[in-house]
Amino acid sequence: MEGAMATDMIPPAAAAAFLAANGWEGAAILPVAGDASFRRYFRVVDGGRSAILMDAPPPHEDPRPFITIARWLVERGFTAPAIHGVDLDQGLVLIEDFGDVRMRETVDEASDREIALYQAAIDVLIRLHQHEAGPLQPYDRTVLHREANLLTEWYCPAVGIDPDQSGYDAAWDSVFDATLAGRRVTVLRDYHAENLMLIQGSDSLGLLDFQDALAGHPAYDLVSLLQDARRDVDPALETVMLDRYKRITGAGEDFDIAYHVLGAQRNAKIVGIFTRLWRRDGKPRYPTLCPRVWRYLEHDLAHPALAPVKAWFDANIPADLRGDPMVISAR
Repeated sequence: MEGAMATDMIPPAAAAAFLAANGWEGAAILPVAGDASFRRYFRVVDGGRSAILMDAPPPHEDPRPFITIARWLVERGFTAPAIHGVDLDQGLVLIEDFGDVRMRETVDEASDREIALYQAAIDVLIRLHQHEAGPLQPYDRTVLHREANLLTEWYCPAVGIDPDQSGYDAAWDSVFDATLAGRRVTVLRDYHAENLMLIQGSDSLGLLDFQDALAGHPAYDLVSLLQDARRDVDPALETVMLDRYKRITGAGEDFDIAYHVLGAQRNAKIVGIFTRLWRRDGKPRYPTLCPRVWRYLEHDLAHPALAPVKAWFDANIPADLRGDPMVISAR
């Protein structure tokens, strides 16, 4: 792992020429913490100005969706990074630098700001949902099933379970209708406190990590924010923020059902992804987050609309096999 980390610190070979071609010749290139993908990030510093260099190397990554949705968001008044330069052949994109102040650390260190910042994050979604969906693929039944299956593909084998796959598919299929009704909006899909930036001198929240956006149900990004896989969100705060969204938008009971169905689906997906990041990609930090995600999942399964899915989980995954798959598999 140390060798891989050292490699992550080295800028791509084409970076200097790319920066020179875009007016940043001779700028310093400094590594920035990355994410769970093949993408890497570097801060480019030249005197008093800075930008972020995204290294999204083909064929593993394609930066075009990020560029498309960033421009779509900016055109509609949202604070997404401006695009300063692009080289698709090399997978290099130079984007606006939003700094290092994330909502995550801010609310963790200053609990008195938590309500206001979550309100601001909810209000961004309210504004976003006033627009028709962008030029995106649909968040349809096929995608929902494929994502939910990450749990049976990765988590179940890791903890020694041979699941009833056909029953799993049927249970989910019986509840997905609630998430497919109504108008479609732009679903950013990874909308949470670590991807929301506090921009100096601005009241806006900067948006990041939206390259996987789809056209789907408005409840999805609320789940992403209020059932955050990376930090504990108090259930009381979740309730207050959901009530704020529903009061302002006029959303009703159908929205509540979709929220919990998408919550269960998303959390099942995340348990699978975090297990895969450990088993396939050698990233042991991620399974340690699974107990929190299981708590959210069980909360969503308790909703009456999820009864068929809850019955499957109760029959296939005992309570003592719900948690950190790395720990469970070592017993």
